[in-house]
Amino acid sequence: MINVFQPSLGDEEAAAVAEVFASGWLGHGPRTKAFEAGFAEHVGARPEQVVFINSCTAGLFLATELLGLGPGDDVVMPSVSFVAAANAVAATGARPVFCDVDPRTLNPTAAHVESALTPRTKAVLVLHYGGHPGDIAAIAALCRRRGIALVEDAACAVASTAHGTACGTFGDIGVWSFDAMKVLVTGDGGALYVRDPELARRARRMAYHGLEQASGFSAARVSHRWWELDVREFGRRVIGNDVTAAIGSVQLRRLPGFVARRREIAGAYDRLLADAEGVRLPPPLPAGHTGSYYFYWVQLDPAVRDGVAADLLERGVYTTFRYPPLHRVPAYGAGHGELPGTDEASEATLLLPLHQGLDDTEVRTVADELRKAVESRSSGGRR
Repeated sequence: MINVFQPSLGDEEAAAVAEVFASGWLGHGPRTKAFEAGFAEHVGARPEQVVFINSCTAGLFLATELLGLGPGDDVVMPSVSFVAAANAVAATGARPVFCDVDPRTLNPTAAHVESALTPRTKAVLVLHYGGHPGDIAAIAALCRRRGIALVEDAACAVASTAHGTACGTFGDIGVWSFDAMKVLVTGDGGALYVRDPELARRARRMAYHGLEQASGFSAARVSHRWWELDVREFGRRVIGNDVTAAIGSVQLRRLPGFVARRREIAGAYDRLLADAEGVRLPPPLPAGHTGSYYFYWVQLDPAVRDGVAADLLERGVYTTFRYPPLHRVPAYGAGHGELPGTDEASEATLLLPLHQGLDDTEVRTVADELRKAVESRSSGGRR
């Protein structure tokens, strides 16, 4: 089966993990701090602004706590987003307010966000779809003008930038994912960026039980009773560890190569499918934007999209659609209004396999099988 997502792990990662085992220190320690510093440099932040955590989802939940969201607050977010983002908002008692997206980029514009703002809007939470930065600079400017917090779900955008600024750092808080299906993987894991220095210090405390000192061993150098607790507020344990951080540091070094290969594959799809009847290709990145090439999506006639996906699966090519519209999920309430761009995109879009492990033969196979499936379905073939 040619998979949509697949990590690239090898001898370097295994050796890094072996070094952690040999050290006897598996928890939150020196390799975690090194990975935080390396990732901070990668996104143009200071090390104290970045916390390595156990998942992007944990970062989203932590972000809602840091912003003090609760009943009576609205949070504007695109309906095309991962369920974890809406869950993080709804769990506080705040209301997710879903905005529309451009049907081609699947990202919201500043106008989409602005049209969904309410008098109770306390935050905006945007996703960078497929690693495309989208209208993030304009959305950030809008939030600053309105005095509204901006949270970036940069799970798909580990290497994406807009005019030299890393996605995840335009707003007040940003989160990235390093789970097993992402570009840079640590198994489970993520990173949290916080712009404000004091809020960043609080985030680090909240990520480890609310403790001022994350380790009694480190406290022993500054306190004669280092075992005593200094709890400032009620946090939880969502920090990363040295095992996953060691993997992350190797993956971070390999990241430019991963992205370069993904860019080659996306370019190959562009060429191989340029004249494919009934297949619309993703829009190119605007000038000044770089992407992570996390998704490669095509758009088909909604009447054949699902059938094409089923045919490809039978032929050994796994495809999917992400992310199903959240405004259709009953748990988040009703009354979100009409979102025509979201509805159009969700019925037509299909993600093709895109990961750095694909070889050229597999890429050609995906393109050829897609052509055949679309032609068969469009010409009244089997249903």
